[in-house]
Amino acid sequence: MAVSPLAGLPATSASLIDPAHLIDAYYTIHPNSSDPAQRVSFGTSGHRGTALNGSFNERHILAIAQAICAYRAQARISGPLFIGIDTHILSEPAFMTALEVLAANGVELRVSLPRAEVGLTDVEYTPTPAISHAILAYNRRGPSAQADGIVITPSHNPPEDGGFKYNPPHGGPADSGITKFIQDLANSLLEAKLAGVKRVPFENALKASTTQRHDFIGEYVAGLGSVIDMDVIRASAIKMGVDPLGGAGVHYWAPIAERYKLNLEVVNKAVDPTFRFMTLDWDGKIRMDPSSPYAMRGLIALKDRFDIAFACDTDHDRHGIVAKSCGLMPPNEYLAVCISYLYRDRTGWPAGAAVGKTVVSSSMIDRVAAGIGRKVYEVPVGFKWFVDGLVNGSLGFAGEESAGASFLACDGSAWSTDKDGIIAALLSAEITARGGKDPGEIYADLCEKYGRPVYERIDAPANAEQRARLGKLSAKDIPVSELAGDKIDSVLTNAPGDGNAIGGIKVTSKDGWFAARPSGTEDVYKIYAESFQDRDHLQRIQKEAQAMIAQVLDKA
Repeated sequence: MAVSPLAGLPATSASLIDPAHLIDAYYTIHPNSSDPAQRVSFGTSGHRGTALNGSFNERHILAIAQAICAYRAQARISGPLFIGIDTHILSEPAFMTALEVLAANGVELRVSLPRAEVGLTDVEYTPTPAISHAILAYNRRGPSAQADGIVITPSHNPPEDGGFKYNPPHGGPADSGITKFIQDLANSLLEAKLAGVKRVPFENALKASTTQRHDFIGEYVAGLGSVIDMDVIRASAIKMGVDPLGGAGVHYWAPIAERYKLNLEVVNKAVDPTFRFMTLDWDGKIRMDPSSPYAMRGLIALKDRFDIAFACDTDHDRHGIVAKSCGLMPPNEYLAVCISYLYRDRTGWPAGAAVGKTVVSSSMIDRVAAGIGRKVYEVPVGFKWFVDGLVNGSLGFAGEESAGASFLACDGSAWSTDKDGIIAALLSAEITARGGKDPGEIYADLCEKYGRPVYERIDAPANAEQRARLGKLSAKDIPVSELAGDKIDSVLTNAPGDGNAIGGIKVTSKDGWFAARPSGTEDVYKIYAESFQDRDHLQRIQKEAQAMIAQVLDKA
């Protein structure tokens, strides 16, 4: 896809949202339940959309919240539900709507403490990992009534978007069985014009005896010393910089620095629903993506002020690492560094704990894991596939190529079963402090040992019928024996780790691979490719991949 000439430049007035207009649209636009684009649709990260086109509105949230209540009743989940919001403008009205339904259904709720600057509500912003950690901490005490949670966030999506996701008692993203139940029931409620949805006024919901305040910041910050070696960071006195990108963790970093006496500077403390302080992403849109060199232009420019710098996205489940030696690190490179470091340092982890990766993550991870004698557990795209392994300790670290990761506490217990950008960011400081080299320098050392891969994702056009065809490919649909001059070793339609369908295909050879997956929202398919030779070899892989896929799609 072509890069916009505005990419990396400061946001313009033309790119800013009108918050009041979005809130008005949230309440006044009624989705058409017969239009697929306006129905509830739970993807890998919950339901997402925008109020302006009828894909994220009050009626969606009323229906989803009631469906979650029904799921809880069916699953006999009767403990507290931890609920939090990020800083997107639609998160606050969606929180108010959800609370009205949840309280009306008698759900015991845990909401954050009040924040200083009040918007539509007075609740403090809460990152995804703080919700996950709170669920695990509560359930670890062994109560008969287990807790679960809701995070209201569209992740790093543009400012006009809203998102709503459910985390069951294991603390991580809900699996497809749960999300299908919630999605189908919510759509039935929309079709029935919300008949059966219970609701009380927001003021009553907030004051209900079943709604209690919870100190998410205090609980999360107090526990960080069990998952990150704060002593080594403090003793080194390295200078760190963090940009919360105006997200839900904006008020977490100062308490972290204060509690652990870290030399940490928050370079941007602004919270603004327009996100006007961002530089524009590759397509000229505002997007709070800490892995994007365009969206991260501001922090990259400050890299020489710090020994290590980092950022997190709007719900703080993703990370971006800016090393003095190399600037912004591609996510795959940092994941490899984390694995190399953690499995040598964390002696309290289970001896057989494997490395979790997705099928579209770099094969550098496989080489590093082999070098340290650990097995790789390879799964389809989606963090939900890692949850059980993090809970039972069969995985020590789990990471996605899209800059999401989590890992066990130092004693081998589960810390967060959802992605945690905060611990991934702080780990970069621990790594730098302990070894005297930043993650960029360590990755260069890994390349000397294992080879330097070239990795890239590109998009290619595909209509709905073709995308459906791509999602159902089998090995026999790829009738070739070579990939860019190398013998094909495997053609996969199921992940080798857990055996689940990858929703596409992956072709591997000795020095390279590609994976093709359909987009769930656009008329394109994605080709992920990697070469351990050079860029010319990568381009050959990409060209041959597109030819193979085109031949298959032409039959659609």
